[in-house]
Amino acid sequence: MKDLVLIVSAVSGIAIVFILIGVSQTRKRISGLLLELKTARPTFKQRFSAKDLSHLPEPVSKYLKWALTEGQPTISEATFVQSGRLRTDSSSERWMDFTAIQKVSASTPGFVWNAKVKIAGPLHVRVLDSYIRGVGSGAVRLLSVLTVGNASNAPELNSGALHRYLAEAVWYPTALLPSAGVQWSAIDNQRALATLRDHGVEVSLEFRFAPEGQVIGIYSPGRWGSFNGEYKQVAWEGRFADYQTVQGMQVPSKGEVGWYTQEKWAPVWQGEVLRSEYSFEESK
Repeated sequence: MKDLVLIVSAVSGIAIVFILIGVSQTRKRISGLLLELKTARPTFKQRFSAKDLSHLPEPVSKYLKWALTEGQPTISEATFVQSGRLRTDSSSERWMDFTAIQKVSASTPGFVWNAKVKIAGPLHVRVLDSYIRGVGSGAVRLLSVLTVGNASNAPELNSGALHRYLAEAVWYPTALLPSAGVQWSAIDNQRALATLRDHGVEVSLEFRFAPEGQVIGIYSPGRWGSFNGEYKQVAWEGRFADYQTVQGMQVPSKGEVGWYTQEKWAPVWQGEVLRSEYSFEESK
């Protein structure tokens, strides 16, 4: 019995050390990504003026005038605290709750999404998604320790990550200004196409606007995604709702995104922004 107790104690000690090392490595990875995101951000000092929108498609101009106030400084960095639920496949009936903190560089494309996804009881996975200097990456770690998935710098992943950044720009709307690198072209009176190029990666998204001005959705006929371990281009759509005034800007508090399967849209992520914090570039 004494030997069994010693063995159990030794195994438990090794397990604790393994967990502590894994958690430490995860924290270092998160800190490294955040530092890289911060150093990738250039100085971009400019204030919003409605007079600079005359060449834009009418629904885009109307949206930016609605979402931003005259003289609005450019967002340099944004932090979002989120909660919601997600599933790994649009056909799955199993949804998992998550909480997340997302850091965004809004003066140059970049983000780090750090999420804790509940599996069952105390079990969880840590999901780290990022896009920095044209490189997309994603990692999944069981209990924030054991790596069960890791990918980085595949062309398809880079494209999909930049698609995400552009779609989520409704949460940091100065990133949708032409001065931030977005090129707009008209589709009709309630839709416009936004194109963004960064470090050799180029993506386009259809933005859909409500008559009042706000963005209510985005759509891509072929965003790259990973399905059963294989990258494919699949139609992708996001929807936004419940706009709030935050630091003088109109931003949605709720959103959902999903894929089309056999021409039917199914959400795979539904979330809410619980808290937002913005830093701004001050113009000279």
